[in-house]
Amino acid sequence: PVHVEESGGGSVQDGGSLTLSCTVSAEDVCKYDMSWYRQFPGKEREFVSGFDSIGGTTYAKSVEGRFTISQDGAKNTMTLQMNNLKPDDTAMYYCKADSKTTWYPTCGGRYWGQGTQVTVSS
Repeated sequence: PVHVEESGGGSVQDGGSLTLSCTVSAEDVCKYDMSWYRQFPGKEREFVSGFDSIGGTTYAKSVEGRFTISQDGAKNTMTLQMNNLKPDDTAMYYCKADSKTTWYPTCGGRYWGQGTQVTVSS
């Protein structure tokens, strides 16, 4: 089975920093395209950061310049360094994993983690 797990959320003050991590546990042959999303109460989940088709990083405009994404594709791990956090960043943050190993059935399709809460107080 494939399991996605986020960690690193917490509570910080305005201007603080947090680092989120995501790990996909699966068979060694399985590789995933990974990205970060967040969800505000009562809102749809929205894109935060990910990678384009050639491995370049992409960011939502609201976090550009403050958040930095990185990944280890071989290990199916990803981090999100969040600096200069603002109260508007308060949300549940989710890791999404889309299988790149589509030819191997147990690698599956799309998976989401359970989320990690980030709270920024003013």
